[in-house]
Amino acid sequence: MIRELVLKNRSYRGYDPSRRITREELETLVDCARLTPSGGNLQPLRYYLAWEQPQLDLIQPLTRWGAALPERHLPDADKLPAAFIVICQETRWVPNPAASQREVGIAAQTILLAAAEAGLGGLMIGNFNAEKLAEALQLPDHLIPQLVIALGKPAETVVLTDVGPDGSLKYYRDAQDVHYVPKRSLDDLLIN
Repeated sequence: MIRELVLKNRSYRGYDPSRRITREELETLVDCARLTPSGGNLQPLRYYLAWEQPQLDLIQPLTRWGAALPERHLPDADKLPAAFIVICQETRWVPNPAASQREVGIAAQTILLAAAEAGLGGLMIGNFNAEKLAEALQLPDHLIPQLVIALGKPAETVVLTDVGPDGSLKYYRDAQDVHYVPKRSLDDLLIN
C-alpha cells in the first residue's frame, strides 16, 4: 500500500480547477504531519493554510515552478492549485532553521502521501523568496517560510521512465503534454 501511494505521489504542476480544497482537508493533511517523528521531539514547524482565492492569489506569483521547463511558465493559467500549505520554521521554538530541514522534508512528504491517499496531488516548491512570502502573508518575524506545497486534483499525466543512455535526469514533456521523470535504477543506487 505504501508503494502505491509513493507511485501516486508525483510532482504535479497542473490541477483540475473544478476541485476545490477545504480548510478541513488541509487540517487533516497537517494533522498527519504533526504526528511524524521530530529530532529531540522539538516539533519546530508551523503551517500556513491557504484555500481561499485571495490567499492563493498572494502566494502563486511568489513561487517558481518547473525550472527544467522554463519555456512553459508552469503552472498553466487554467490549471492553478486549489490550495497551498506553507511550512514555516517557528524560531521561538528552534532558532536555527537549518536544524529543522529533516523535519521539513518529513512533514512535506507525509502531507503529500496523505494527499495522494485522498485522491489529491501536490508539488513541493522550494523556489520562492521567503522574505517576500512572509511579508505577503503578514507572518510575524518568528515564522520563516521553509517550503511551499501546492495542492489540488491532478490534471496531468506524470510517467516515470528509466534514465536514458545520455544519463540525463532532466524531466521533460512530450507533444501531448505528458510529463516524463527519469529515475535511476535500483542497481545504480545500491552500494553493495
